[in-house]
Amino acid sequence: MSLSVELLAFTPEPDKVVAASARLCYSDVSACSLKEGMDERKSEKLLEHLLKSGHMSPFEHVAFTFAMDGLSRVCTHQLVRHRLASYSQQSQRYVLMGNPQVVVPPSIAEDAALRERYMEMVQKSFDTYKLLVESGVPKEDARYILPHSWETRIVVTMNARELHHFFGLRLCKRAQWEIREVARRMLALAREKAPMIFNMAGPACVVSGKCKEATSCGNPYTTVEEVLADVLDF
Repeated sequence: MSLSVELLAFTPEPDKVVAASARLCYSDVSACSLKEGMDERKSEKLLEHLLKSGHMSPFEHVAFTFAMDGLSRVCTHQLVRHRLASYSQQSQRYVLMGNPQVVVPPSIAEDAALRERYMEMVQKSFDTYKLLVESGVPKEDARYILPHSWETRIVVTMNARELHHFFGLRLCKRAQWEIREVARRMLALAREKAPMIFNMAGPACVVSGKCKEATSCGNPYTTVEEVLADVLDF
């Protein structure tokens, strides 16, 4: 299994929903009427104003659900730290793990000798897992021997405000490489459905032109397109 990130569902017409929600605060007509009368130019101008001014509450009215396969439990441990989200993950308590499917970090994969040693240890771990299960040990206990690199599946739902926060942290070059790649694929998918909402999404070096990390990477991104270039294959 290789990494797969797909958009499972999203709020219809998300750009218009956010724009209408924002305009409602200063209007004496319904949000439905505002949405129907919203043209693309006005929506884009309003969303740009909201993003630049930091008025993010209207972005909470639209949500995006992603189905992810082939990422490691190292990565999902980082994902679930984003608490303003919903998660459903494949359970190792109930699902019997089959032949080893693990994520191999590029720093190991590029060295044949290291990769061979890495996979040897994975296989030994899996062989022990099988022995434990076949000996009557519950799967929920046998799984303790499996490595963090074991591939998993997860469904993640975030609203647009949380996605902006997530992208700001996880698309930074100082973020861990695997979750950064997951975030890049999520942003690419979200931008297809809500280009106005996510036109200004990404790390601080792109969004505000200034790094917010205590220690900069020294090589900041300049555009969102640069952030999304050269998707990794692992």
